[in-house]
Amino acid sequence: MAAEYACSVTEVFDAFAEKTYWLERLEKSGCDAVSLDTLAVRDDGGLDIGTTQTVRFHRLPGFVSALHSGDLTLVREEIWTPVRDGRARAVISGAVPGAPVKVTGTAELTGTPRGARADVRATVAVKIPLVGGKVEEFIGGQLAEMVRLEEEFTSAWINARA
Repeated sequence: MAAEYACSVTEVFDAFAEKTYWLERLEKSGCDAVSLDTLAVRDDGGLDIGTTQTVRFHRLPGFVSALHSGDLTLVREEIWTPVRDGRARAVISGAVPGAPVKVTGTAELTGTPRGARADVRATVAVKIPLVGGKVEEFIGGQLAEMVRLEEEFTSAWINARA
């Protein structure tokens, strides 16, 4: 998955370091409940970010609600390196408490002639016999859409402050 930004790597990274950015981004995520659990700028300039997002049971697609009772919560963590030589990298993880779902991945933010590009690679593992692959496909599609929406939000957020 990839996202193109019309702003620099530093501008995107600096947005990621802002509490107001995360609170606004989470609020606009479409989830029913959200929290910014961790936002820390490390001594080396890197970032540790943790979020929790919940979608209420009644809003889940039918096949997901058939496999998971109750609300669906995603706990996500991003650990970013500082920007060095025009790039930053992240290790990303996600889990759904109470469900056999894990998301692991990496992101790399690099400069382009027009701004910045985020390349995201993710692996989704759903350990449910017979239907795990279908759920993995669904989550993968949701992740691609999430990357697109996060780029749109981030670009608009940065441009509104320029």
